[in-house]
Amino acid sequence: MPQRSDTMRGTPPGILLLRRIRGKDLSLSTYRYAILLITFIAYACYHASRKPSSIVKSVLDPEKKADSEHPWPIGEFFVKDETMISDKNGLIQEGWAPFNGKDGTSKLGEIDVAFLACYALGMYVAGHLGDTLDLRLFLTSGMIGSGIFVGLFGMGYFWNIHAFWFYLVMQMVAGLFQATGWPSVVAVIGNWFGKRKRGLIMGIWNAHTSVGNISGSLLAASVLDFGWGWSFILPGALIVLGGILVFLFLAAYPEDVGFSCYQRSASNIEAVPNDEEAHIEKGIRAERETYTNPRRGSVSRTSIGLLQASMIPGVIPFSLCLFFSKLVAYTFLYWLPFYLSQTEIGGEYVSVKTAGNLSTLFDVGGIVGGILAGYISDKLRARAITAASFMYLAIPSMLLYRLYGNVSQTTNIVLMMIAGLFVNGPYALITTAVSADLGTHSSLRGNSRALATVTSIIDGTGSVGAALGPLLTGFLSTKGWDHVFGMLMLGALIAGLLLSQLVYAEFKEKFGKSLPVSNEQQSLEAPASQPLLSEEQQR
Repeated sequence: MPQRSDTMRGTPPGILLLRRIRGKDLSLSTYRYAILLITFIAYACYHASRKPSSIVKSVLDPEKKADSEHPWPIGEFFVKDETMISDKNGLIQEGWAPFNGKDGTSKLGEIDVAFLACYALGMYVAGHLGDTLDLRLFLTSGMIGSGIFVGLFGMGYFWNIHAFWFYLVMQMVAGLFQATGWPSVVAVIGNWFGKRKRGLIMGIWNAHTSVGNISGSLLAASVLDFGWGWSFILPGALIVLGGILVFLFLAAYPEDVGFSCYQRSASNIEAVPNDEEAHIEKGIRAERETYTNPRRGSVSRTSIGLLQASMIPGVIPFSLCLFFSKLVAYTFLYWLPFYLSQTEIGGEYVSVKTAGNLSTLFDVGGIVGGILAGYISDKLRARAITAASFMYLAIPSMLLYRLYGNVSQTTNIVLMMIAGLFVNGPYALITTAVSADLGTHSSLRGNSRALATVTSIIDGTGSVGAALGPLLTGFLSTKGWDHVFGMLMLGALIAGLLLSQLVYAEFKEKFGKSLPVSNEQQSLEAPASQPLLSEEQQR
């Protein structure tokens, strides 16, 4: 194997160290597994750092509840509502100014929308930057910046800050840094993996969202007894550590570690999966050519503009669908613990800490939903049909949860997990497999450096809905939770309807090929369905 100029190609320092220790390079399959693991951990850290605000809502803005005559049996998830925090400020009784006044719930909603609005706006910029800058360094800076400002929000507790603008600014800046995450990790995965079984692979990989939500909830709830500030500081420290891991070991592009661009030879590799050595040799040859070419490594790439990326067939309808899908999903993300702490379950209330623990089961259902949606879409070769079906099924699942979730603890858990399955399934599918499909679409004419831009358009549009949902919930919850669930079911319905044209195109392709179709319709519909999944048509 010829000597490589790793520093010129931007090889991560941790990989350089591993090469020196082992005396040889890692295999292609090892790199791919490492990419999956590192990006999984990275985005799990992102989501873990978003959960504290939902966990501490009931501490910042408490409501008095009627005491029960019969104590609830103490268990892992359900305990009677007791004074779980016994600090000098008496937070359970008094809350935390400025969130404990009459407009406290609305202020909490404004904090959420400030974060998510900056996140959505930052997403459009971050996607383009991700296609032009070194993804490893870009992701590292975003994670460390996120950790700093999440931690600063928690420091407001220790510094005894009660100014609303402080918490608002901290959340807004944190939102901008958080926008670096999703376009970057999807682009990295798209650079290393082809389209075959992409839905299943990304469905499993996308479990990082739910794993991050679960770990963030458990971590924030575990230190709530010591003061709500710790619930922000620990997740903030976690994402900083994740950023260090990314800096040391993430190879954002195959070229960065000496392999030829995986995108260009993905179909050949997947057709002959065992011929890894041949691919390595091709990588070496490509590397030699790269050293004589001024475009080196991951810092010299051709990106596309937002307008050009928006014109890719399927980008706009899936973006609008994700707007309403994330509106529903993020309302649960930010308000489910608060809802559980304010709602009787089997005639009893649960504590703030227990509500945070219990809300993680929604994400357990979400893990199953993401994997199931990816698997079904691969089998049917129909992303739009799968996503729309899940959105329609989310409507009765949310209705049942609202109507019967207060019957008993068992009923609440089962219905919550079912709702999580159908709510998070299409959200996971669109933000992963669909984004990667469209980012490597045949209409790009071989330009594979559009992944982050396409992802930013889709998820950025979805994030606007994610900001709107929690904001509306802050106001609607004061009128009753029935209004909130009505909004969520309406959002799910609209999300499904927005995919109607793509669903029709996929159905027609599978079951109605004999129907006459105009040339104009073919040019609009075909690329949005089969070419997203079919490698044969792109060869």
